[in-house]
Amino acid sequence: MQKNKAIIVFLIKFFATYFILFGAYSFYLNKTQQRTDVFVCSPVTTSIAYHVRNTARMLGYEAEIEQHTEELSIKFILNGNYVSRIIEGCNSVSIIILFLSFIIAFSGNFINTLLFGLFGSVLIYIVNILRIIALSILYYKYPEYQTILHDLLFPSIIYGLTFVLWVTWVKFFSNLNKSKNG
Repeated sequence: MQKNKAIIVFLIKFFATYFILFGAYSFYLNKTQQRTDVFVCSPVTTSIAYHVRNTARMLGYEAEIEQHTEELSIKFILNGNYVSRIIEGCNSVSIIILFLSFIIAFSGNFINTLLFGLFGSVLIYIVNILRIIALSILYYKYPEYQTILHDLLFPSIIYGLTFVLWVTWVKFFSNLNKSKNG
């Protein structure tokens, strides 16, 4: 019965956190995105695009971004070629929400949960920027592999990182680990 209670508590905490964060994010998107005559992406998606552009420039590429005029996306232009688009799903917020929901559901003490949540969120954000740059460079150099790169290889990077962070959290910081060892 104790194991069932732990599973139920985990599920309640996970889904409550997920729906609260997802609801707040959806509200934010509804208030910040525009889909009328002029398309305007949310500030967080625009921020990702600027970070991608600036990082690509630091790596020696000629990189530009511009708001797409026909959809909610930002064009990423590499060496004069429109190679990819950055959409809301590319900004890492959804994966950060999933990550935070999991660590809160398997919470540790407040400080560890807060610090690991912040560290993991920042790490996911940074790796996502590098992932978008790498994907765009590979699109530029090997356009024939776009489907496999986008659909298989590059999601595995961001989801793989999230999984490693979850395992690290459960193994070293969550209360679940302390109850087994204590």
